[in-house]
Amino acid sequence: MAEFKGYALTDPSAWSTLDLVSFTPKTFREDDVEVAITHCGVCGSDIHMLTQGWGKIKLPLIVGHEIVGIVTRVGAQVSEFKPGDRVGVGAQVASCGKCAFCAEDNENYCMDGTVHTYNDVYPDGVNTQGGYSTGIRAHQQFVFKIPDEIELKDAASMFCAGLTVFAPLYRHGAGPGKKVGVMGIGGLGHYAIMFAKALGAEVYVFTHSPSKADDARKMGADHIVDTHDEGFQKPYAGKLDIFISTIDVFRPDRPLRTYLSMLRVHGKFVNVGLPDADNPLPPMHAFDLQTNGGFMGGSHLGSKTDCYAMLKLAAEKGIKPWVQELPMSQVKAALEAVKKGDVKYRYVLTQDILPVPT
Repeated sequence: MAEFKGYALTDPSAWSTLDLVSFTPKTFREDDVEVAITHCGVCGSDIHMLTQGWGKIKLPLIVGHEIVGIVTRVGAQVSEFKPGDRVGVGAQVASCGKCAFCAEDNENYCMDGTVHTYNDVYPDGVNTQGGYSTGIRAHQQFVFKIPDEIELKDAASMFCAGLTVFAPLYRHGAGPGKKVGVMGIGGLGHYAIMFAKALGAEVYVFTHSPSKADDARKMGADHIVDTHDEGFQKPYAGKLDIFISTIDVFRPDRPLRTYLSMLRVHGKFVNVGLPDADNPLPPMHAFDLQTNGGFMGGSHLGSKTDCYAMLKLAAEKGIKPWVQELPMSQVKAALEAVKKGDVKYRYVLTQDILPVPT
């Protein structure tokens, strides 16, 4: 790839105004894959980062970590990929590859060498830049081959939104005979509904937007619960095996016991929504975990094993996310729509900076 260009934030006071800039990619290594980007999803993480809701950022900053494209170059130690392959890259581009977590297919939890796709630094000191751009280089462990049955525009948002909810569903045994609760019908939530249903679970959707109920049913929801109703949780006490929370704004007046009370004995509440740093989880007390012996936790992205299981399921079941496409040059409009919640249910940017190999 002759030149790397992307839409970067250069003025933090104008968070959605991105300038087209040239940038230096990571130093190419023998275990790297270079990708010419065709599409990139717009993730809520991008908004949190651009607005500095999660803290300080490194400028210039190119966000975007739902990346798909065409392989243009592979290192000498890469055997899984070749130029011309259709691939995706998510929110992580490297790990140490040596620790116990990396050795046991938990490289997404590596504590020694995780490098995130943007607003991070490679070991050689180069800042990471994301997918609102022409290309990216990533370690082969964090590049994923896309099945022919999945269109690139549909695959893009699977590499963050999709994987973020699929991994905990998959690892915690969502399937026939299980009841799965999903809180929130958005970019993450709509994937959680579709994947839980495709895995064979009975799906309960909890939403403060009843206007999305018909959409949720089309995605596979079996039950829709309006969380505006006082005591909405009471009819579902002790029913859910897994409860996935995808919301990224928590109400301080709704304690966690509201949701934990709906778990079966030893059921699992998994939080994957990540609000701004000043919006902590609602209050809870130790007693809230006693009633049903429930477990509470989170999930960080997904491993390569998780990702390939997700892509296999999506290909076999014909799972298609609900996406709206815009040219990458119209990224400002997409960002501002996502910030307002005006999206059904994921924006995907189509590359229009430079021609992409076919």
